[in-house]
Amino acid sequence: MDTSHALHTDRLTLRRWRDTDLEPWAAMNADPAVREHLGEVLTREGSDASVARFESGFERRGYGWWAVEVRATGEFIGFAGLDEVDAGLPFAGVEIGWRLARSAWGHGYATEAALTVLAHAFDALELPEVLAVTTATNLRSQAVMRRIGMTRDPADDFDDPDAPEGPLRPNVLYRLPRPAAA
Repeated sequence: MDTSHALHTDRLTLRRWRDTDLEPWAAMNADPAVREHLGEVLTREGSDASVARFESGFERRGYGWWAVEVRATGEFIGFAGLDEVDAGLPFAGVEIGWRLARSAWGHGYATEAALTVLAHAFDALELPEVLAVTTATNLRSQAVMRRIGMTRDPADDFDDPDAPEGPLRPNVLYRLPRPAAA
């Protein structure tokens, strides 16, 4: 089954990446506000390389980080999707994530995209659980995690071994098990 097809919500399309996404993606990754909880801003080369990794993930697994666009305008606004948890963390599984351009904040797009990604994770991919990780200081993403039904056990919180000492090191883990069949 090809699970890499586009996903749609009332307002958004989550789709594979296009060359036309590279410039607005690079602009997002050069914005310190967008990168606040992720680390340093990325160069254009680093930003382009991330898209190549995203596409490679789709080819390998059949899912990954979809580009997100507004259906009414076709405007690229960021990404949302699923990825395998990085090796070296104190847990394993598949995580959900999102990153939006600052102009797209505050419109409910992250929640809308995340709910569609969750439905895909549980219905099409039949994952037993979806995880979400962010810095302890990223309250906006944690609010999205709660809105989509995820829960946090503070005992699961951890220090990211790849982050330098400082505000990016303490991380929180949210979980959502696959809903029981009705």
